[in-house]
Amino acid sequence: MKIGLLSDTHGWLDPKIVLFFKDCDEIWHCGDIGDIAVTDELRMLPALTTLRAVYGNVDGYPARQIFQETELFDCEGVKVVMTHIGGYPGNYDSRVRNLLEQEKPQLFVCGHSHILKVLNDKKLKCLHINPGAAGKYGFHKVRTAVRFEIEKGTIKDLEVWEGEKM
Repeated sequence: MKIGLLSDTHGWLDPKIVLFFKDCDEIWHCGDIGDIAVTDELRMLPALTTLRAVYGNVDGYPARQIFQETELFDCEGVKVVMTHIGGYPGNYDSRVRNLLEQEKPQLFVCGHSHILKVLNDKKLKCLHINPGAAGKYGFHKVRTAVRFEIEKGTIKDLEVWEGEKM
């Protein structure tokens, strides 16, 4: 299963990210979608079977009606928690820390910080991925997204897409 992961599009989707995700089976958006047109465009990718998304702190009524604040799901034998504001190992948001300790996922994905991070949480035995910010609004200097595979309970072949901030 090939996964495309992005966050913080803030209403704008780079066509180069669409190309980067063209062969993905699933796309996960970690919030601050900004405009439902972004997720609508992602749904149009030919290989896509599933779009998962959560709303972020800048998302208004339309996104909050369609998406949840947090998603908990299984992908190819990997338990996943996805939310927008999450923090990172050693500095999780208190709501998220409690959820991670209770659910014990193998993968935790979030956005919000606009900073790409891939960290192994040894204490929780969980991989943490924040894909950074894919949109052109915010303090980040480089736009980023991530692509990886999940196969039989294993997360592998992680790739990072980088684009200049416009």
